[in-house]
Amino acid sequence: MELRQIEYFLAVVEHGGIGGASVSLGVTQPTVSQALRALERELGVQLFHRIGRGMVPSAAGRALVGSARQIVRDVESVDDALAVGSDQITGRVEILASPFADGATIAEVVAAFVDAHPAATIRVGELDDESLAAAVIEEGRCDFVVTHLHPVETAVDDALEVIVLGEQEFWLVCPSGTVLPDGPIDIADLPHIPMVFVPRGGTVADEIESAMREAGVRPPIAVLAEDREERLPMVLAGIGATLLERRVAQSVADRTTVRPVRPRFVRNFALMYDPTALSVAAQAFVDVVSARS
Repeated sequence: MELRQIEYFLAVVEHGGIGGASVSLGVTQPTVSQALRALERELGVQLFHRIGRGMVPSAAGRALVGSARQIVRDVESVDDALAVGSDQITGRVEILASPFADGATIAEVVAAFVDAHPAATIRVGELDDESLAAAVIEEGRCDFVVTHLHPVETAVDDALEVIVLGEQEFWLVCPSGTVLPDGPIDIADLPHIPMVFVPRGGTVADEIESAMREAGVRPPIAVLAEDREERLPMVLAGIGATLLERRVAQSVADRTTVRPVRPRFVRNFALMYDPTALSVAAQAFVDVVSARS
């Protein structure tokens, strides 16, 4: 098995086909195809199912993804160490973070790591579905996941470690000029104005919606915004109200009407990882996060 074959295999997984993989790798499609066929012959298994013009990993292919990514990361760490010198932490740390987690806290942790280990690199991507956090780590797609704990509590197995980074409380944010009493607003007393929500599915929005139903509240829905970042501009434009993380809500209190709510909607968010699969750089990242906690 050659490193080149592993790299080609992962490129096809990431791009869903040989065409996209060949472009990203800067090689011809026949070159990628031949490397995959050779790898399949060597391993004695079929790694992909061909569906139309696309390719999806077979069961054997999915099982290989985690180990393949770890091999590539390990080789990159060795190359970096040889280039920089053994007295510095090198290599790359990969994180997938939920878009609903506190971005400011993530930035603080990343900044602390970069300051402590300037020869290392760090990549932060987006975790599309919080309920898949444990699976993403087990498949080797990244070193760490930053996610809210509630959606994945039942999915975390004993092999994974969790470091709580902080908590997020969600406040009501209404268009400017909305008349509300001072102090926290009971969920049963929400103003009957249009709301801007995200679709259901593994987020604090589900808890909020459930609390509203239990309180008999049925506010009109103005917009279901797939992208979390779309909600605040819609409130500022006067389209409707929403619930946002407190730090974000307070930052626009001069342009909106902001109130805490009862009951409080609070969610811990945490760093999740497999301690048995950490590179030297990833272990250094854990040390930085642990020192901060």
